[in-house]
Amino acid sequence: MKKTFVKSVLAGMILLLSAGQLFAAKKTEIDKIKKAGVLKVGCKEDVPGYGYLNPATNVHEGLEIDIAKAVSKKIFGKESVKFTGVSAKTRGPLVDTGEIDMVAATFTVTEARRKLWDFSEIYMQDPVALMVKKASGIASFKDLNGLTVGVAQSATSKKIFEAAAAEAGITLKFNEYSTYPEIKTALDSGRIQAFGVDSSILAGYIEDSVMLLPEKYSPQSYGVAVKKGNTALLNVINETIAELEASGEMSRLKAKYNLDK
Repeated sequence: MKKTFVKSVLAGMILLLSAGQLFAAKKTEIDKIKKAGVLKVGCKEDVPGYGYLNPATNVHEGLEIDIAKAVSKKIFGKESVKFTGVSAKTRGPLVDTGEIDMVAATFTVTEARRKLWDFSEIYMQDPVALMVKKASGIASFKDLNGLTVGVAQSATSKKIFEAAAAEAGITLKFNEYSTYPEIKTALDSGRIQAFGVDSSILAGYIEDSVMLLPEKYSPQSYGVAVKKGNTALLNVINETIAELEASGEMSRLKAKYNLDK
């Protein structure tokens, strides 16, 4: 009886110690950010409406920029953010190494990615689409049979278009690029015949010489990503997103950046 009692007490002490250590670790995650005095955020710099480094002002602007600023206000009581430009290929590794605390960069949430990073609640959904030159004569997805589509490296777009092509009975070729401006330049120069990515991202590159094809595929769900296990920061991010949604500020921001179309 005494041995059983002692074992129970020891087990309880171990559980309390483990819980205390976990609480301390979670607290330290936010404490480290507070000690640094700045929230380090990975963002896009070439996606008007989401994350864009305005060349005229050298200031970051967009929905995801404002979400990051709101998170920093919740942590510090004021805006204190250091933005780092990322691409679809670099955003994950940068948060893994701790060079940035969080990623708000049109990061599509998938089950495979959830195994690598922790994601916030969804703040935006957007289907993928295709941009072509008006003069090309391409009017539908099937007209792209045998032609080349430009996509971003490490993005989900390529797999989506491959599946859509198989269903439509056509074949596509792909060129992958580091940035969206590179894809747009490739389209303008004729090296590719279509620019494929989320439709609201394409909206930032619309001009008189190009158009979007009518077909849209597989709505993409965007979330803020943090290092696996960084639940303290993730909780702050989720609280911030919930408050922005409840107050109507999220809707106002989407309208401000023309993302509510």
